[in-house]
Amino acid sequence: MMKIRSTLAAASAACLFALGALCASGAAAQAYPSKPIRYVVPYAPGGGTDILARVIAEKLSAAWGVPVLVENMPGAAGRIGTAAVARAAPDGHTMLLTINSHAINVSLYGKLNYDPIADFAPVILIATAPQVVVVHSSLPVKSIKDLIALAGTRELTYSSGGPGSASQLGAELFNLMAKIKLVEVPYKSGSAAMNDLLGGHLPMSLVTFPVVQPHLSSGRLRAIAVTSQTRSTLAPDLPTVAESGLPGYDVFSWFGTFAPAGTPAPIIDKWNAEITRIMALPDVQEKLKTLGYEAKGGSAAQFGQFLRSDWAFWDKVIKELKISLKD
Repeated sequence: MMKIRSTLAAASAACLFALGALCASGAAAQAYPSKPIRYVVPYAPGGGTDILARVIAEKLSAAWGVPVLVENMPGAAGRIGTAAVARAAPDGHTMLLTINSHAINVSLYGKLNYDPIADFAPVILIATAPQVVVVHSSLPVKSIKDLIALAGTRELTYSSGGPGSASQLGAELFNLMAKIKLVEVPYKSGSAAMNDLLGGHLPMSLVTFPVVQPHLSSGRLRAIAVTSQTRSTLAPDLPTVAESGLPGYDVFSWFGTFAPAGTPAPIIDKWNAEITRIMALPDVQEKLKTLGYEAKGGSAAQFGQFLRSDWAFWDKVIKELKISLKD
């Protein structure tokens, strides 16, 4: 009898503790935000990730009545800023907006000083951005099948942002699946790569829509496919690489918000709901179009599942390609 009473007492205490914690979490969420918010972007100012963060931050500031400040913490392929958020207090006042390097870096670099899954709470998948396979107009190529056939008869080079970049990984996955060898030419800047492509010094490249659109209209470049699994709403008539002869090919950039692990669920839900609202605003939709992004959304749980799937996909690809980077 004493044992039963002790067990009941322990269970009651546990329930009261859990209830107290739940009430404290709810109270914290109701009072949130209580001070300025740091919205960390682990990349330099001026890029697409930074622009997207500033669009969202401005709307959040107006809605919540506190400053939401974009803080750029570039370096080490996004790892410096990401590690800083992993160590921040889980109270919703330090948040992260990052890209698919969050899922890729652990496979590229090996051991990190943070765990991209365990140290973060997914909040929302904000947007995605596919690339476009483009060729110089002088190249006798009008489809992915044409490109693969031509690569079997002559050397074709492509521009990349360097090892581990989206353009390099996308092209090397293309090589792997098509059983060809496109040769990488790394560039320090996208503008230099585009100049060489327009000048015919490079026969092809994988680039984003906004960068290439003016040159498609002028006829200097030709788009032959989009790299995502499904067609892009930005160019619905352009076929995918997957439907053009390489089933399963699916390469795109993504942009998402994370909180430090342990952040109360009501705060994560508040961010999710507010960003969902913001992404549907007409002026934000127009800004996304100029960036070449497609709004996504969904629940925090769905984003978590997406992150695990993306990590598993690129981990397998990077191991097959035998890519290993060191600082």
